[in-house]
Parts: sequence; C-alpha cells; structure tokens
Amino acid sequence: MEEKKTTPNAESRRDFLKTSSLAATSFFIVPRHVLGKGFIAPSDKLNIAGIGAGGKGKSDLAAFSKSPNVNIVALCDVDDRQAVDSRSRFPKATYYKDFREMLSKENKNIDACSISTPDNTHAVATLAAMQLGKHVYTQKPLTHDIYEARILGQAAKKYKVVTQMGNQGGSGNGVRRMKEIYDAGTIGEVHKVLTWTNRPVWPQAVPTDKTFDIPKELDFDLWLGPAKKVPYNEAYLPWNWRGWWPYGTGALGDMACHIMDPVFRILPIDYPTSVECSLAGTWAFTLRPQDDNPDWTPFSSSIHLNYPRKDGKGDIKLSWYDGGILPELPEELLPGESFGNSDGGVLFIGSKGKLMADCYGANPRLLPLKANESINIPETIARVPNEDHYLQWVDACIAGHGKGVTSSPFEYAAPFAESILIGNLALRSWMLRDNPSAKRSSDRYNGRKKLYYDAPNMKITNYDQANQFVKRDYREGWSLTI
Repeated sequence: MEEKKTTPNAESRRDFLKTSSLAATSFFIVPRHVLGKGFIAPSDKLNIAGIGAGGKGKSDLAAFSKSPNVNIVALCDVDDRQAVDSRSRFPKATYYKDFREMLSKENKNIDACSISTPDNTHAVATLAAMQLGKHVYTQKPLTHDIYEARILGQAAKKYKVVTQMGNQGGSGNGVRRMKEIYDAGTIGEVHKVLTWTNRPVWPQAVPTDKTFDIPKELDFDLWLGPAKKVPYNEAYLPWNWRGWWPYGTGALGDMACHIMDPVFRILPIDYPTSVECSLAGTWAFTLRPQDDNPDWTPFSSSIHLNYPRKDGKGDIKLSWYDGGILPELPEELLPGESFGNSDGGVLFIGSKGKLMADCYGANPRLLPLKANESINIPETIARVPNEDHYLQWVDACIAGHGKGVTSSPFEYAAPFAESILIGNLALRSWMLRDNPSAKRSSDRYNGRKKLYYDAPNMKITNYDQANQFVKRDYREGWSLTI
C-alpha cells in the first residue's frame, strides 16, 4: 500500500478511510513506524452505528467489534429492553430510539451502519443511511417486499457505498467448494433444484380480541415504521413478527437467503418467469369473514419457481419446502445418511449426477456419498479469511467503494432477495379469494394458480390482484425515494 507523505493528524479520518486500500488479508490504518507495532489510532477506526441493538443486532454488533479497527459509536433501538446488553457492552455509544434522529445528529461521526431490525424497516433505514454516504450491512432478506429490493439495488449503484446483505454463508468455504465441484462438470447441466428448511420454529400468530398495554420501554409507533397503524399486540415482539406479513417475511424470508444462496451464486439465473405454491395451516381455511386474507404467514408451504437459464440452455426448476414438508429423499441416499442438516439443505439435480449441501451451503457432497472418495477437484476460488462475513465487510469499508470486496453486495443481494420475495407474493396471492363472500371455504378456494412474472416491470401478468404484494403502501411520514 502506498503511503502518503503526511502525518496521520494531517489527514481527516474520512479522507483516510476513503483512500486506504486492502492489503492481502490485513491492512494498516496508519504506518506502523509512526504509531508503534500493533497500535491503531482511535480516530482512524471505522465508526459503526447499529440500527437494531437487540436480538440479531446484538450478535451483529458483537461480530463487528471483534475487529480492532472498529468503533461502535451509536446504537438505536425502539425497545429499551432489547438494547440493554448492547448498551452495556458499548457504554460510550450514544443511544437513540429513532434511526432518523440518530443519522441526523451523528452524521459526522458515522462511517457505516448495521441494520438488524424486523424486515418491515430494513429498506427505509438502509436507504436513509446510504443517502448520507454510509456503508451498510443489512440483515437478510434485505427487504420486506419486491419493490424495496429493486430500489436498494438501484441505490447501491447511485450512492457508491460498500454494501453487504447478512447471509453469512455467502462468505463460507462450502458454497465456494460447491461451485468448484459444479464448474468441473461433475454433475452435468442442472435442471432442477430442491431446497428446504425446518422453519418456522417461532410461535405462529393466532387471532385474538384481547387488548394489550404498550410497554413503557417500547416506542410502538416507531416499531411499526411504514406499516399501517394498528393496536399493539404482544404476539409481535420480540421476534414473533416473522409470522406476521406486515412486519416479517415468514419461513422463506428467514431462511431462503441462507439455503438458496448456492443456487443464485452458482447457476446462470436471475429472475423467475413463473411461480406457484401450496400452503397449509392458516386461518384461510376458516369460515369467519374477519379471517379471510389474514396477516399471518402459513404454518407450512411449498413453492415452485421457474427460471430461464441466462445461457439459453433451457429452464431450471427451483422448489422450496418449509414447515415440516420435505422433498422426496434421493434414491442415492442410504438409510441413516443425512438429507441436508437440521436447519435444511439444497440439492442440485444435474444431467450426470446430484450435489447436496447443508444450510448455508456448508458441507457440499456428491450423491451417492461414496462418490466423494474418488473426486480430485483443485481449489480455484479465493476464500474469505476465516469465512468471516462481518469482517470482510469491515475491511471493504476501510478499503473504500470499488476497492474492497464483499460476498453479498446489493448488486447481487437485491435481485436474489427479489426472487425470494416473489415466492411470498405467491403465498399471499394464494390466500386471496375471487369470491370472498362465499359462505363455504370450499367455494372460496380456487385451486393452485400459476403466476407469470414480468421482471423488467415487476408485474404479475395473469392475476392482477397479486400485484398488491409487489409494493406495499407506506403510511404517512414514510417514503422510499432515491
């Protein structure tokens, strides 16, 4: 790395961060001969603000702080109860409830933001940070709906900040090894992929007429964010929001970015042309009028997407299963051999063989398993040091936009997330009724419908009712404009 002929104090922290470059797997913030071996000036560290300090935000911030080149300078959480541990761990960090206030007041002190809120507020918080020139690390599935994903993809190109979606397996050795095996032609051309998960593992939502008092530590209006104003329900917090459509994205949104990552990273696909689904275990099967088109996600589902290959060699069928529903066991698996792992897995079915991995793309192996004893495929893809998704982003932020590398930049993560959210669009469309006034549930169910997707226009072409789930309406005071 070429050093400037100035002292550290002569160069501002922001200028230094922009002009520093990544050197192999480590970097120097200032010349060692100036500050002494192993010493890093506090003013030259990457200053990170955490939007969402509890739950996943707590572990994300702890992961970033493992780097000696990081300061956690500000924390934000709408619920004081969730922020207790992070505030104790980072006592010097200024604390806020509203991320908009934090960004305004701490603008000059922040270099980057970690967004670990419910899915409902991912997009608005992320875009607000990007528009101030802050690097962003946003938890999966990046956004709550399709339109938001498209906007963040465009924003990444416009604002030129370092971005990373929080699907940690994207920096793992497993998915890289899986690609090396695939690229070697071992399983031939893939025409079908099966993916599955054990989610949901949270208590699913149930209807209730009970009213609840808002806890004094919680700013429920801020927690709702762009979602419509509704009475507080203790079933939403602290993490059961995943089972409610206005705030979460269900089992698919929770796990598909981990499990499907090898599919989008390895195979020549981007957007699907069609989707269909089946689901079970929701109140959509009841006769109560107020339960028609509910806000809670299904207990279990299967989703089937069709992708045209970008190389013109036909289509790839991608299927997803959750809630205890699993694909048929491959005939190559012997009794007692695991099908993925406890969290789920992915299976590539090719013209010459099959390739399986666990959740996060870990432990890739050919089927039958004995085939792995005879393969000798060299390592051709560079690995992320320690498979650390978090510190990879930290290093890239310090190197600066266009210099550092991340595994899941929004240019990759946004279309990936959009594809996943099309699956949720299908689930929510399944629950719509052409005749909602019908008295019998059998009269209101119209059978599984295949939806055709026009990706350039973000539109379902054969069932207009489904398009309400492409872009939700924000309530007054919230917007998403780049």
